[in-house]
Amino acid sequence: MGGLASVLAPIAFVNETVLRLGRAVGVVAIALMVIAILIQVFFRYVLGNALPWPDEAARFCMLWMTGLMAPTAFRRGGFVAIDMLERLLPRIIGQTLNLFLLLIALAVLLVAVNIGWSEVTGFGGKFATAALYLPTSFGFDEWYRIPRSWMMASLLVGIILLISVNIELILRSFITLLGGGHLLPEIPDAAVGAE
Repeated sequence: MGGLASVLAPIAFVNETVLRLGRAVGVVAIALMVIAILIQVFFRYVLGNALPWPDEAARFCMLWMTGLMAPTAFRRGGFVAIDMLERLLPRIIGQTLNLFLLLIALAVLLVAVNIGWSEVTGFGGKFATAALYLPTSFGFDEWYRIPRSWMMASLLVGIILLISVNIELILRSFITLLGGGHLLPEIPDAAVGAE
C-alpha cells in the first residue's frame, strides 16, 4: 500500500496545483463572459444595435470555464451521481463498484481524447471564428481572427485534466478498497473564488 501511496502523492499534488490555476482562469472566464453578455444586452436592448462579437466571446469563455472547472468538480465529487446503490451495498462491494465505475469513466475519457484532438486539428478547427479578433499591434490597426481551434482546445484540455483526476480517484479508490482509506489525505474543498 505504501507503493500506491507514493504513486498517488505526486499525482494528487500536480492535480491540486493545476486545478487551482484552472479555477483561477475559470473565474476570470466567468467574469469576462458576464461582461460580454451585459455589453450585448445594453447594445441590443438599450441602443437597439446588437454587436456581432459578444455572443461568440461569451461562448468562448463558457467553454474554457467548463473545461477548466469540470475536473475540480469531478475531483471533489461535485458531479450529479446516483450513489444509492453503492450506499446500500456492503462496504467492500460498494467500493468495488465505485472502482469499476471509475475504470469505465477512464475508458470513456480515453476515447474522448481522440474526439477532442479531432475537434482541434480536424476540418472544423481549420476555420476562424466569425466575429472574434485579437489586436496584433498597439495601435489597434492590425487584427488577427481567432481560430475556432482555440475555442475547441478547451474540450481537449478539459478531457486531459479529467483523465488525470480520474487516475487519482482510481488510486484513491484502490487504496481504500485495500483498507488504507484512513491514510489518504482529504481532497481540499475550498471555495472556488477564495483561493
